[in-house]
Amino acid sequence: MAITQAMPTGTEAPIAVRHIGIADLRASLRDGWRDFQEKRGDILVVGFLYPLIGLIVAAMALNDRFVPLAFPLCTGLSLLGPAVAVGFYELARRHERGEESDWSHFLDGFRRNGASIALATLVLAAIFGLWLGAAWLLYTQAFGDGYMMWSFSHLNTVTLPDFLSHLFGTREGWTLILLGNLVGAGFALVVLALSVVTFPMLVDRQVDVGTAFATSLRAFAANWKSLIGWGVMVGALLVLGAIPAFIGLAVVLPVLGYATWHLYTRMIPR
Repeated sequence: MAITQAMPTGTEAPIAVRHIGIADLRASLRDGWRDFQEKRGDILVVGFLYPLIGLIVAAMALNDRFVPLAFPLCTGLSLLGPAVAVGFYELARRHERGEESDWSHFLDGFRRNGASIALATLVLAAIFGLWLGAAWLLYTQAFGDGYMMWSFSHLNTVTLPDFLSHLFGTREGWTLILLGNLVGAGFALVVLALSVVTFPMLVDRQVDVGTAFATSLRAFAANWKSLIGWGVMVGALLVLGAIPAFIGLAVVLPVLGYATWHLYTRMIPR
């Protein structure tokens, strides 16, 4: 198996990066499912937190003023997924080492390397904010200032059905759908490249954020075809989990969290 070297930003030895293939993606998902099955039902309590947050955000977004941001808000939450999954990385790490790995250890990664994880999370939060700004800009450009002024001066009449009729019943609406999905995919690709190794590494090792980000980018460059496939698989599973009122995410998110840990261990020699 070919290995490239990712130079850290500090004085540590170079961090090697392995090349992976589709077989590694499938194996990581199988390992993630196995880990989920081995964890007792109490971990579902943690898994339900993210769907609950999604429902709250969706309810806020469906307020008349923010209806146009409902879809960007809900889909954009996946940009924060790598940070939310830190607890699952920690449980998978402990299980791998033969240590106790119940839900009480969910936050141990934060306790061990919290400052670096928090800084990396802020980077994802900034990208999430940029995505919302881009989505709003696309919306205003698609429908024009006239529609926007009408929306904000007649809040009681700007309902979800009204917005959907503009979205699916006009050429401008379909243009917005196309461009919005393309731009959203671009943001997702950036987050994938920045985070696929970063957060598991910050849980696994005492490294600085710069080293973790640099290694993640190097891993993505070495495996971009496989990792884009991984991103598509993750996106499809998140959509399936979100369809029944976000409830399915209580299973999908832990599985993806564990699977991402196993993907990390296949790319980074330990």
